[in-house]
Amino acid sequence: MYQSMGDKIPRNNAHCTIPDDPEQSTYRFIIVAAKRARQLQGGARPVLPTSSKKPTIIAMEEVRRGLVKYELIGPPVVEEAPAPEVIL
Repeated sequence: MYQSMGDKIPRNNAHCTIPDDPEQSTYRFIIVAAKRARQLQGGARPVLPTSSKKPTIIAMEEVRRGLVKYELIGPPVVEEAPAPEVIL
């Protein structure tokens, strides 16, 4: 049966949303999900049962639920020693 333009069925796009957590970075979410999707494409098993066959959807859901562990790697933080006091 055909539907008219006004009779659209609302879809659940929860799988397409990016978390809006101020402590998390949107960029970080995308990078971690992309790396997890590559793992799934390479043959890794999904952590949670899903009806989706798309690795990107599965990876985004795993990252959103906190099932993918990652480590922040960046330049080492060097603490500066306090400057010695100069007595004149």
